[in-house]
Amino acid sequence: MSDLNRGIMKFDGADSPIAITASAIVLLGSIGVLIVWAMRSAYLLG
Repeated sequence: MSDLNRGIMKFDGADSPIAITASAIVLLGSIGVLIVWAMRSAYLLG
């Protein structure tokens, strides 16, 4: 059993490259959205 198939992601294929890529895109995308929202709220980007 892989280390990535433990903890919160307890399903078959949790350590597959597709699942890792999808979760990384979701995570980095949400961080990007929060940064853009924070900049717009602070009137730095118009």
